[in-house]
Amino acid sequence: MAGFFDGFAESTVEVGDGVELRVRTGGSGPPVVLLHGHPRTHTTWHRVAPRLAAASRSVVCPDLRGYGRSSKPPTTEDHAPYSKRAMAGDVVSLMQALGHDRFAVVGHDRGSYVAMRTALDHPERVSHLAVLDSIPIAEALDRADARFAAAWWHWFFFAQPDKPERAITSDPDAWYGTSAPGRSAAMGEENHADFVAAVHDPATVRAMLEDYRAGLGVDRAADEADRAAGRRITCPTLVLWSSRDDLEELFGDPRAIWAGWTTDPRGGGPVDSGHHMAEEAPDELVAALVPFLRM
Repeated sequence: MAGFFDGFAESTVEVGDGVELRVRTGGSGPPVVLLHGHPRTHTTWHRVAPRLAAASRSVVCPDLRGYGRSSKPPTTEDHAPYSKRAMAGDVVSLMQALGHDRFAVVGHDRGSYVAMRTALDHPERVSHLAVLDSIPIAEALDRADARFAAAWWHWFFFAQPDKPERAITSDPDAWYGTSAPGRSAAMGEENHADFVAAVHDPATVRAMLEDYRAGLGVDRAADEADRAAGRRITCPTLVLWSSRDDLEELFGDPRAIWAGWTTDPRGGGPVDSGHHMAEEAPDELVAALVPFLRM
């Protein structure tokens, strides 16, 4: 059995304004950057990244700003330092530093919002976009009925000042279920250890919450401005979601929603997994990504 990120190198890359990203790189060929969601780090891709590298891709896996061991810059009243626009800028700077002027972006959960913003703000940089288990923030909030509030209540709790930090840091293992039976084996021991270390760091917890606070304010406003101006993603766009999570139950077929945001939809569909598909269904995910990235 292959080891953890075999053939990959870990480093820290400065991306501007004093922000450094922890990143793991491997493979050769056309570049693709993989962006994780909450509350994971880049190690969530450990079962996917080596397979993409084996399929002749240069694979880049960063910890997003605020997450894992990447920088946690001071925030502001509007939470803009944790906006998806700021994170997208980090991605472009990171890829430039690694010698990649144009690249594919795959984002899961919160990372999909960064991936989307990268494609909208930097269309000349992004060759392909794959969004996993998400619809745009503005679209989700437009549909925020009682069912949404009951299922995704954490969006609104995380946006409150101070209280979520106190709740999570008082017992991060209970909050995130780090010791649930079989959790370590299901995630992979090294990935699980990285996740546990992250959620035990109060600075990381606060920064992850800032991501959500930005989501309800500056990120929603950015989406709404693009929609009002008729700006759309112009690269091939793949939409995948977890069949055993609640995205389709809440919103219907996510492809129908994303169709309004891209000029080049390339299909997609459900993946037989729970929310963390890179950990739970890597074979199916890679089988969808490899042919898409060759288009």
